[in-house]
Amino acid sequence: MPLYDFHCPDCAADFELLLRSDDTPVCPTCGSSRINRLISRVSPPGKSRGIAAAARAQARREGHLSNF
Repeated sequence: MPLYDFHCPDCAADFELLLRSDDTPVCPTCGSSRINRLISRVSPPGKSRGIAAAARAQARREGHLSNF
């Protein structure tokens, strides 16, 4: 499933949103509903496992119960 980023042409903000298919996205900066959906860049192969391990280690150090 592709991931999407959004770009607001009114305030030039770039952001990500988690939306259902029937939701209308709104810019969190200016509130405009005139936004463009972009395809996100994917992580390079072999890097995501190391990123997840680093995030779990940081969560463990900070005392989060979920450990990411």
